[in-house]
Amino acid sequence: MFRDLIYICLGYLSGSILYARIFAGLFHRENMFEQSRDHNPGTANAFMYGGFWCGLLTLVFDVLKGFFPIYLFMLRPAEHPVSFLPALVLAAPVIGHILPVFYRFRGGKGIAVTFGCLLGLYPVLHPFFILVFCFIFFSCIVKVTPHFHRTIFAYIFSFIIMFREIGSSDIVLGFLAITAAVLIRMSASREEREKLGVKLFGCSNTFLRNRRRT
Repeated sequence: MFRDLIYICLGYLSGSILYARIFAGLFHRENMFEQSRDHNPGTANAFMYGGFWCGLLTLVFDVLKGFFPIYLFMLRPAEHPVSFLPALVLAAPVIGHILPVFYRFRGGKGIAVTFGCLLGLYPVLHPFFILVFCFIFFSCIVKVTPHFHRTIFAYIFSFIIMFREIGSSDIVLGFLAITAAVLIRMSASREEREKLGVKLFGCSNTFLRNRRRT
């Protein structure tokens, strides 16, 4: 239990370092988040308003800050039944990114950090590939727009698939905590929310509705 608590704190503190703000300062883009629609200190805005290198470095370090705490924990996984503490170890970097203690608990959405946390489960990588698959599926096959709704779909369906494939486990409980944290953060976002759009292989939802009427 004590070891779990140590890694929960380590993961939370790691997640609380907002590299988007650090690299924004290094590239003299301190006001780039105020220019964005959602004021989110994350990877997407780092690319859009900070430039390629600012975005790339933010992406790499956001993934790594989720990866290392989980990877180190997985080197000696806990030997006890399923419980909420190892699940919180998995979710801690994402929660730290969303509610960073170093930035008055005003953080980002935690999407890049989520991928880092799931990569940290190595050699157990199917949760990572499930999330990748869901994002690709709702981006290319059943295209959900805008990104706000696509992210919600990807996280919810990823959890459903993980639960069906893995069952009750620390990993699934941890991803449930991550999903809850990300969706709550997104619901509190100040960005303007466009209407949900769905396209299937290039066919818009309007076209599908018209087909059903005929």
